[in-house]
Amino acid sequence: MQLTSGILERLPQVWVLVGLLIIAGGVYLGFDYTLVFAYLWIGTFCFAYGVVLFVFQLLDGAGKSNARPLSRDFISAGPTVIMPAPQADQEPTSS
Repeated sequence: MQLTSGILERLPQVWVLVGLLIIAGGVYLGFDYTLVFAYLWIGTFCFAYGVVLFVFQLLDGAGKSNARPLSRDFISAGPTVIMPAPQADQEPTSS
């Protein structure tokens, strides 16, 4: 399925972002907070897990998805005509 492959390809970036946010939260709380080291360990684990997933994806070649790129006219459904112009062979009728 196309949707899940796109999500799974970006999963390492999510892990790295979560890890960096947890580390930043721990640093923001300061080293006087008792659980700051838990924040740093968990954040480092998430960051490292994201990097490992990214390396495995590079080695596996999963970055080359078989999804077709969208065409330039993806949104367009053709020419939009609000009111068709009268054709040349028809003469306007006058009453």
